[in-house]
Amino acid sequence: MRPLPARYDHVGSFLRPAYLLEARDQHAQGRITPEQLSQVEDRAITEIVQFQQDVGLKSITDGEFRRTYFHIDFLEQLGGVQTDIPVTIKKPDGSEELAPPVMRVIDKVRHAKDIQLADFQYLKTQVAAGLTPKVTIPSPTMLHFRGGRAGISKTAYPELEPDFYDDVAKAYGDELRSLAAAGCTYVQMDDTNLAYLCDEKMREAARQRGDDPNELPHRYAAFINKVVAQKPAGMLLAMHLCRGNFKSTHAAAGNYEPVAEALLKEMDLDAYFLEYDDDRSGDFRPLRYLPKGKTVVLGLVTTKFGEMESKDTLKRRIDEAARHAPLEQLALSPQCGFSSTVHGNNIAVQAQRDKLRLVVETAQEVWG
Repeated sequence: MRPLPARYDHVGSFLRPAYLLEARDQHAQGRITPEQLSQVEDRAITEIVQFQQDVGLKSITDGEFRRTYFHIDFLEQLGGVQTDIPVTIKKPDGSEELAPPVMRVIDKVRHAKDIQLADFQYLKTQVAAGLTPKVTIPSPTMLHFRGGRAGISKTAYPELEPDFYDDVAKAYGDELRSLAAAGCTYVQMDDTNLAYLCDEKMREAARQRGDDPNELPHRYAAFINKVVAQKPAGMLLAMHLCRGNFKSTHAAAGNYEPVAEALLKEMDLDAYFLEYDDDRSGDFRPLRYLPKGKTVVLGLVTTKFGEMESKDTLKRRIDEAARHAPLEQLALSPQCGFSSTVHGNNIAVQAQRDKLRLVVETAQEVWG
């Protein structure tokens, strides 16, 4: 198992600056070229890298500044995956809203091209010596959970076992190998599905799709391990669990107990970022499943709202968690990124800085 760069970390996404949002709109309208948009993104990434270094972080991301969604922008670049065009739906109150895009597997999944390589190569040039550039990608389970069997072509995959899971794992392995060859040593996979399986409403939705919510965590553990088996030597592979983070909202709630054993004991990952910023996450008892050698990063500081947590409260909660898992296997972070989609959370730029400094300072006081 590879250790984290520090006892403090972050999930990766940041609020987009206004000039970047404006450039994205101009590109969507055909007023600037993709190359011009890329230049604006480069500028914004250079600035957010410096921001992270200034607050004392040891792992540095590009803020996901080249993405609209944390997951779709990556997954739709895999061969065999198609994103349906978003549609406008009418709500019961008569208002309209844009339904989120739906991803479907329409053919054999394959690694058609290097997806994050160029982004990582630029990030690496901006990160100071001694710090670790981190790449965030969606979990492979995202290709199954949202649509279930119905979202995966029966022509391409008459049976899911083993070909679908093997093909997706191979595609992820190819991506990890391309990143490792460029010097990447830290990849974080973002996963909403295991957190959703802690929520009874989501568990019932899985049943309605024909899946067993008690079996799924163990199936996903085996799925993730197919990816881990292809992980290049020397790479830290972590997973972040999220219950939804769109514009400071959440989609699910519930204690980690239904997935804890599969997540912590069965998955061969190095580290887990777990949300623990409010009551929707339950207590720390599920941490008892954490084996030696792995790290849980406690997401005790919310990114959803600007109110500041106190160091005393954070230290007390770390002590509570340490009753169920060794303190030396714990670390501290915000509960999620500040902008899982381009829209961003309901939080000020200054609050990003203040909360990250709080994480760094508290962790340094607890772990030294």
